[in-house]
Amino acid sequence: TLLWETIGKQFVEYEQVAPFLIPEDQQRRLLEFLPLFLKAWEQSAGAIVLPNIQLLASEVSKLLTKEIRRNLNGKPAEEARLALEQLLQQKGEAGDGHLLLKSVYLLSQTDLRTVWNIIGSGLPAALIQCLYLFFTIPLKKISDDRETSEDDTQTQEMLVKIMLNMYKEEQGVEELLAADKLQSLIIATSSLWDQCSHSWKVPTGRVLRTISKAQTKNSIVCLQAVDCIKIAVQNLFTLADTLPACDVCEAASIVLCFVKDSYPVSSALLTEFENNDGYQLLLKILLRCEGLQQNEGDPYLDEILDMLTCLTTCGKTELKVSGNIVHPQLPHFDFERTQSTGMTVKNLQPFQVLQSIFQRSNDQHLCGRILAAIGTIWAWDRMNFFLLEWTLQPISQFTDIIHFKPHPVQVQFFRLVESIVLDLSYVPHEILKKIQYLIKENIMPFCTLTALQCLLSMTQKDLLFSDIFRDSGLLGLLLALLRKEAKILRKSAGTHLPGLKEGTEKELNVVMLKMVAALTARSVRNTVVLKDYGMVPYIKIFLDDECYRSATLSILEQLSVINYEEYMSIIIGALCSSTQWELHLKLDLLKSLLRILESPKSHSAFRTCSGFNGLLSLLSDMEGALQDPPSGQWAAVGQNCILELVFCTLQGITAALHLDPVNSSFFQRNSLFAKMAEDLGSLGCFWTEGERQIPVSLEKKRTFAEFLGAAFCSSEPFPAWLKNCIWILNFLDHMVKGTLHQESYFKERKPEMGEDSRDDQEAPQAQEEHPNLFAVNDNYDVYFYCRLEMRDCTIVHPGAACVMVRLLPKLYKEGHAQLSLEIQCALVDHIQSLVKSEKSRQVMCESGLLSTIITSCQDAFYSDSHPLHLPLTRVFEKLASQAVEPHVLR
Repeated sequence: TLLWETIGKQFVEYEQVAPFLIPEDQQRRLLEFLPLFLKAWEQSAGAIVLPNIQLLASEVSKLLTKEIRRNLNGKPAEEARLALEQLLQQKGEAGDGHLLLKSVYLLSQTDLRTVWNIIGSGLPAALIQCLYLFFTIPLKKISDDRETSEDDTQTQEMLVKIMLNMYKEEQGVEELLAADKLQSLIIATSSLWDQCSHSWKVPTGRVLRTISKAQTKNSIVCLQAVDCIKIAVQNLFTLADTLPACDVCEAASIVLCFVKDSYPVSSALLTEFENNDGYQLLLKILLRCEGLQQNEGDPYLDEILDMLTCLTTCGKTELKVSGNIVHPQLPHFDFERTQSTGMTVKNLQPFQVLQSIFQRSNDQHLCGRILAAIGTIWAWDRMNFFLLEWTLQPISQFTDIIHFKPHPVQVQFFRLVESIVLDLSYVPHEILKKIQYLIKENIMPFCTLTALQCLLSMTQKDLLFSDIFRDSGLLGLLLALLRKEAKILRKSAGTHLPGLKEGTEKELNVVMLKMVAALTARSVRNTVVLKDYGMVPYIKIFLDDECYRSATLSILEQLSVINYEEYMSIIIGALCSSTQWELHLKLDLLKSLLRILESPKSHSAFRTCSGFNGLLSLLSDMEGALQDPPSGQWAAVGQNCILELVFCTLQGITAALHLDPVNSSFFQRNSLFAKMAEDLGSLGCFWTEGERQIPVSLEKKRTFAEFLGAAFCSSEPFPAWLKNCIWILNFLDHMVKGTLHQESYFKERKPEMGEDSRDDQEAPQAQEEHPNLFAVNDNYDVYFYCRLEMRDCTIVHPGAACVMVRLLPKLYKEGHAQLSLEIQCALVDHIQSLVKSEKSRQVMCESGLLSTIITSCQDAFYSDSHPLHLPLTRVFEKLASQAVEPHVLR
């Protein structure tokens, strides 16, 4: 602060005496003051504290301008260039020029009023002359000394920063016109790019771009007066034949900046550019950019493309076009009410350059940037799509050649087409016809795949496309192609034939199936078309391949809307004909079945198509699958998958019985609960091997809910057989209450393209033993579950309770006698909790639970010393009180 106060006093003294000093003394006093000024600046972290900083800026700038002009006057260009370099570089005590330059540099970064004072000194004109000399006349290095090189760089940075600060103001541009060098410098960049000073190329471009953004009417008149743009275009035509593409882009981007930035002030430079084949020049330059490596030529190539895009809105009059809106259209599309933002296309010539490049080039980067530019133009104003498509038809024409382009360009193009529907809510019927023809011809499978994915996305947006693509013949085309593929799959019958599709072609089959699924979804008419084409036998062939299965099931599920019996026949038939190890196929079929069984109308078809027997046969096929340890081929199968299959099978049965007295009566009348118990008992986790050692007393007692919690929510080690038993009993418990089909214990499995079936994966141990099971706490709070046991619950399927009783004696494992007895007691207590109310006891009696207890638990029921005798007797007594008919009690 003291230093700034001292400097301030000195400058006030200078200010007072300066008018009375001769120029030489005035200059000397100022130069003596500046080192102190710079020292204070360095010690105060860049802060400047002076009472009249604007006067200082004006005085220093005038002196620097004077020194520059003194070194330029009357000297040849090369000599003047050398003199300027010596003036501005730091040369010990003689470094007055550098001292002035650094002071102006610091002052130009303070505030706008200070910059205006610098501009008023005449410095803008002087520095544009310097820049012209530095750019056009390269000098050989006199010394290779590192310090000299660093000084050169610092000097250049300060000069450029001063120019940028001055020329970004219109006042600064007006002042530089006095030197008459702006037009010369622009022309030099277009003619001497390969001969100029290499180190000054980028700085010159930065300065000229800054000037371009601050153009005024006077600057445009000066450029126009000497045909600056015309000459520059002519020069660039010559450079375009000789220089590398990236260098030509750099030079051309500078000229194009002046054309584009001047338009809001005057259209003169744009007119001059257009009248002298400027667009032809850009087309020639951009086509030369084919094959450039990524980032080579950037950012100048991108800059030219961006400016071309902007020039499409540079025009005096709005384009007047009238198009024929083809119907049908989406309900919320209204062309008449489409509001314009004012950023509409008014100049088609620059867009024609973009269009021509895309049509003539196969370069990935170039084509991708042009598609991005088109997307930008559409985003500016919704009307732009219609203005362009009804005049130049770019998207329509691009569709004819898109299969020649690189794959990423094809993906980008069809996303752009998709945006017409998703963002503009417009259905481009003519473009869609061309895309459909592209799919039909299938010249390049990847292109066909991408095109079909585009149409699939549209179809999923609105039901209208189901009608459009049916009437256009696309649905029929896809069905014909799928029939052909199905025949190939049928002939292969599990073997690998040369005709089988892999990679892209297989993925194309997947998307065709998804498209048919989307077209038939919620469209009875399209589903009838599929059936009338005789496609049902062919569609079901795709079930065997996991990649095709999801879409195939969607199609078949839609078929159920018009014919439940046919759907049930296919699904039940596929379940029964599947091999013992096709577990994922069975799971997918069961989940599809469960979705359809949500409709009560499907229950009758399920029963008449032997659905109950079919599902129970799945349990029979898994005999020994849950043995601990696993044996045979089951050892290679993850037990989590087996358990999920048991769950889904029981879910399907529960769903088919739900609120359906006919099915419930059928299931009970045909003793299918007994069959279920037999099949579950043979899974391997339940005891089936004769004598059991029953402990005399129970050391520990836990509830069924506590077993559930202890098995899956704690670190207590539980054997795998017991965990599996508890899960199955839990399934049955929910079946008793009629809620099993609403439960979700297993994470959804989503196979991807190329993923092999993983039925044979080994399950991890402990908690990871069931990795696709949600943790029990995700579905239950154990405390809440215990509270439920204390309350009465509605018994929906009492036959499932009979199954639990039949499995009760089989809850045993050698070496785990105490644990076996403990879970048996817990289960009996749980069954007792189910028969608290009179209504529940009556329902249980009618289901035959009394006789099931007697026949299934004879050893425990008739032995007073058996630990289970007393709890079983209590259950029996409760049930017997409801057994009004004597023969039931007998």
